[in-house]
Amino acid sequence: MESDTKAGPVRVMVTGGSGMLGKAIEHVVMNEGLKREGEEWIFLSSKDADLRDLGQTKAVFKKHRPTHVIHLAAKVGGLYEHMRDNLLFLSDNLRINDNVLQTAHDTGVIKVVSCLSSCIFPDKITYPIDETMIHNGLPHDSNFGYSHAKRLIDIQNRGYFEQYGRRYTAVIPTNVFGPHDNFNIDTAHVMSALIGKTYKAKMEGTPVTVCGTGAARRLFTLSWDVGRLIVWVLREYDEIEPIILSVGEEDEISIKDAVEMIAEALDFKGEIKYDTSMSDGQLRKTTSIAKLRRYRPDFTFTPVKEGIKMTCDWFVANYNSARV
Repeated sequence: MESDTKAGPVRVMVTGGSGMLGKAIEHVVMNEGLKREGEEWIFLSSKDADLRDLGQTKAVFKKHRPTHVIHLAAKVGGLYEHMRDNLLFLSDNLRINDNVLQTAHDTGVIKVVSCLSSCIFPDKITYPIDETMIHNGLPHDSNFGYSHAKRLIDIQNRGYFEQYGRRYTAVIPTNVFGPHDNFNIDTAHVMSALIGKTYKAKMEGTPVTVCGTGAARRLFTLSWDVGRLIVWVLREYDEIEPIILSVGEEDEISIKDAVEMIAEALDFKGEIKYDTSMSDGQLRKTTSIAKLRRYRPDFTFTPVKEGIKMTCDWFVANYNSARV
């Protein structure tokens, strides 16, 4: 982006800017000194535009005239919400992504960094997963709608590059958690749902019931770390092919491990039960960060236990305004 800055002002528009990752990017840009001279950062929320609507999407691009876009906006939910509403997750996300990328192209946006998800990878696959495997088979049935919509961003990025030379790319974070997440027990992703559930149980003096056996394993990555890396991708990463942003394989933990870390962070002393009649989802989603390490061998991730403690502290301090 240095050459872009010399050519004129840089205006970075972040869709989904009020969500967990948007807030993480805002934090690292505004509070950690990552904002450069001559840059303007605009953080959009759903109140600024319904990106499912092409007219509203065009209007918000016309208003802010971004030179660069970080595209985080999506219809998201927890495992069981996805299982109930796969078609809606497919249709809403297809509209959002097509509207954003088409309007970015039409208005001459220099670079778009879109956010994918580790759930896009095939269900039947060898581990660890890497960026070349996205289209090697069908995703898990539990969230096929969301997964296919996200996969198509990669196809669109290829198309915009081959046909128009656009530098549109994507990142694939894994199981991101942190401040400003959705902590609603029914709709949140697993880490934040467990934090919300454990805190509620502590307040009510009841047991915590965890869906599934606790055996599923995940690579949990703190949102602030992902935010720092997304800013790097926007400025330095020049490939069209996506890149995985995640802690390494050695930091993979089970859901049971996460529950115990949350209980310790919240000082929860009650009973923890596992409802084995409920689905575990995919048992593993182990990803390789070999590509990231080639580019950023120096990057240090926040240890998961430290990230959980920080997130729990933020949640307790902001409980009255948090999404629960």
